[in-house]
Amino acid sequence: MAQQNATEAVAEQVEVAVPPACGDPGADLTEREIELGNRITGAMFGWGKQSTMAAARMSKAGIDRSTIMLLKTLNHLGPCRSGTLAEAVHSDPSTVSRQVAALVKDGLVRREADPDDGRASVLVPTDAGLSLLEEQRRFFACSLARMVRHWEPDEVELFADLLERFVADHANYLPTLITDCVARARTRGDS
Repeated sequence: MAQQNATEAVAEQVEVAVPPACGDPGADLTEREIELGNRITGAMFGWGKQSTMAAARMSKAGIDRSTIMLLKTLNHLGPCRSGTLAEAVHSDPSTVSRQVAALVKDGLVRREADPDDGRASVLVPTDAGLSLLEEQRRFFACSLARMVRHWEPDEVELFADLLERFVADHANYLPTLITDCVARARTRGDS
């Protein structure tokens, strides 16, 4: 009896992760992990709302977020086809095609013959596109540096390290997240 009570007391203190159960998205998580996931979700939604508001205001001033996102992705990927770019930014190919057409018209991106298939073209940022990208990066870097200037330098460095790690993990997990959300939406639609 005393042994059973001691075991129960330990079991109450230690949260045990169990395998996922069908229909319960948190079945394999502890309550603490779910609580932290809620905090992260809340912060992400708050950040997303702030980013959307800032993007809308900046767009009115002539600074388009999609332009920067596409230029940054092109710069990272190197010359690529429009479909590859659309896949990399998780967007519809027809949407990206329209956005790229505007970037070409504005002289920020150029089309070059695909070295593997001369009938197709690849997209390449122009010097003007790279210059705009660098200008925007520097502006945002300075702005965010001012925002956290009152933090301790070690806190800023730790935050930057953890945020970079989070973004990398999120990028790797994103296909699973999308698949899970689509499956859940379909399941809910069938019931």
